[in-house]
Amino acid sequence: MDDINQDRRRFVGTAAMAVAAAQLGVSGRAEAQRMEAKMPAIKPGTHTSFGPLKQINAGLLNVGYAEAGPANGPVVVLLHGWPYDIYSFVDVAPMLAESGYRVIVPYLRGYGTTRFLSNETVRNGQPSAVAVDLKDFLDALKIEKPILAGFDWGGRDANIIAALWPERCKAMVSVSGYLISNPEAGKLPAPPKAEFDFWYQFYFATERGRAGYEKYRREFSKLIWQTASPKWSFDDATFARSATAFENPDHVVISIHNYRWRLGLADGERRYDDLEKRLAQAPAVTVPTITMEGDANGAPHPEPSAYAKKFTGRYEHRDLTGGIGHNLPQEAPEAFAKAVIDADRWASA
Repeated sequence: MDDINQDRRRFVGTAAMAVAAAQLGVSGRAEAQRMEAKMPAIKPGTHTSFGPLKQINAGLLNVGYAEAGPANGPVVVLLHGWPYDIYSFVDVAPMLAESGYRVIVPYLRGYGTTRFLSNETVRNGQPSAVAVDLKDFLDALKIEKPILAGFDWGGRDANIIAALWPERCKAMVSVSGYLISNPEAGKLPAPPKAEFDFWYQFYFATERGRAGYEKYRREFSKLIWQTASPKWSFDDATFARSATAFENPDHVVISIHNYRWRLGLADGERRYDDLEKRLAQAPAVTVPTITMEGDANGAPHPEPSAYAKKFTGRYEHRDLTGGIGHNLPQEAPEAFAKAVIDADRWASA
């Protein structure tokens, strides 16, 4: 009987090892297929909706977000800018989901279904506060180290997390590169052409500008879309889907505060002072990074050569041609999704 039991144990152990090896082999093949997968050709605007949105309490907010892809896939968090929303990634998200990623697309504070938990919370738009929102959001979802990818405000969020908390960022994709700034730098004059491009920030510095944005937020946002992406022929339905997000009750006050703070015309909150001191040093980004720029970006943006040295890990810059403007992920979803997968491959090598 002892001989039989030993043979049985050896057989069971060998079978278990074979099953585990087979599972590991399948997992490894799936990983390799995901990393080597070619992005399917897709026409921008192919998708027009996400699945049902989710909500979660995170820090100061109840955050609304879309999610796609397998729950056990590597996590990608996609971050929108101003005045845009999660629909900037409506084509990118399903492409990444089909490649095996768990894709999460949150509304920033002041957009869509994201709301403050308390009426007493300061409606603060300074970048460090928005970045802490993202960190709290990752904590709430128990996500340790996602790939972060974004543009405009969202690109800045990704930059800040990657620079201050690199242990919370596996890799990064950032449109227009290194976007960390501080009010002291914002006080310095720029050449006239650059100052002209910032007209809306000077407008927002006035009470007339605040009232104008409150009254004409849709018309204003549409004008920004047109000037920031002069060759993007978006239709009314595309704009309307995103414009709904600007009806958030805190959208105007947060937008105005952000731009006034950046010009040194509004105070931030003391709770973020230490973070602002660190950001004022323009910290380097050490995680694997791909930066991107469209050839028709009408929004103010630095030249790639001005920020290349801020990325000290594996780094690559990609210029896109064909009339691609500021809202790069919505205008060139295939290129944006491919950058995410490539940055992930670098980090996983």
